[in-house]
Amino acid sequence: MVGPPDPKFLPAKAGLPGATRRMAIGLLLGAPLLAACSNVQQSLSSFSSPAGPAQQPQAVGNGGVKVGLILPLSAAGNAGVAAQSMKNAAEMALAEFQNPNIQLLIKDDGGSPQGAQQGTQQALDEGAEIILGPLFASSVPATAQSTRARGTSVIAFSTDSSVAGRGVFLLSFLPESDVNRIIEYAASIGKRSFAALLPDNAYGNVVEVAFKQAVARRGGRVVAFEKYGADRAGVARIAQALGQADALLLADDGDSVVATADALTAAGANLKNIQLLGTGLWDNPRVFNSPALRGGLYAAPDPSGFRSFSSRYHAKFNADPVRTATLAYDAVALVAALARTQGGQRFSSEVLTNPSGFAGIDGVFRFRPDGTNERGLAVMLAAPGGSQPVAGSPKSFGA
Repeated sequence: MVGPPDPKFLPAKAGLPGATRRMAIGLLLGAPLLAACSNVQQSLSSFSSPAGPAQQPQAVGNGGVKVGLILPLSAAGNAGVAAQSMKNAAEMALAEFQNPNIQLLIKDDGGSPQGAQQGTQQALDEGAEIILGPLFASSVPATAQSTRARGTSVIAFSTDSSVAGRGVFLLSFLPESDVNRIIEYAASIGKRSFAALLPDNAYGNVVEVAFKQAVARRGGRVVAFEKYGADRAGVARIAQALGQADALLLADDGDSVVATADALTAAGANLKNIQLLGTGLWDNPRVFNSPALRGGLYAAPDPSGFRSFSSRYHAKFNADPVRTATLAYDAVALVAALARTQGGQRFSSEVLTNPSGFAGIDGVFRFRPDGTNERGLAVMLAAPGGSQPVAGSPKSFGA
């Protein structure tokens, strides 16, 4: 049973000043809670080779509840940049949470499974009650090997759903959430016949499964489906079949989805006669400035949360955060709130999978028992110069 809530943790509908509500993630259990999520897919797994010597372990905070944070701080390229930004965000959460009773044990895994296992084992030996991270899918099983032996929960940042489960929960931007939201919205405005043109890669495979399940769940039908490689073979075939479809899902990163839309137009498809649908990867200036994609709809977090976070981050670190930095912020804020309110079972699977969920930077989220997550997303319209909200993100989860 949760005791009287601190004012910072009241649900948003309680009418707290916006700055207070944004500053402290309203993480509360018991009342309908909302979660944090950013619906942007960032694939960093290609940057996994070490760039330099491992960073020394660091302890941040003076609280009695120890929390391991495993990040590829010395990894090469974008991964190391993202890891440093996430570390900054984690420390920012500690400061904004006003001295929570936790201490972060920060370990550098170098971007390798071996480093993740070593860092995890060190954190556990030092008394960590929960592990946050790692970032790479390949490193999550190495961390889980150590945590499962001790019955310790993990909140990892990988976008690969296959590494979730058995005490490993993913606080990341999963493509399944994007697809479910946009198909549900399309069905709600009368779309019944769906087509999809997806990349022939791991991301496309995940989107394919989610797309077909979501269409079936809403009583729709898939009238055309194709995948493409670098040569975009199959574009002409689906272009000819679009006359039967009410909506077309194009799920790829910004540059690729623009090229695919242009190829469809060149193949004779009139994209103005069909509702284009996308995922969070559409949140890209190239998409907004593409005439072919104008008017398309995609699922993403309400951007106001990240804008506020980014402004505070820049003021503190004189730099812009990576989009995934909110994951580290929300993870630390979550464990801080649970440490404050949930007693000895604070990081158990039963507590983490509370169906009411949690509130964070980007909206509402909750962990499923299988370790994946569900996020409350907005529906955005691709328009020249930016995006515009068409449907807001939910403020709580249904039954």
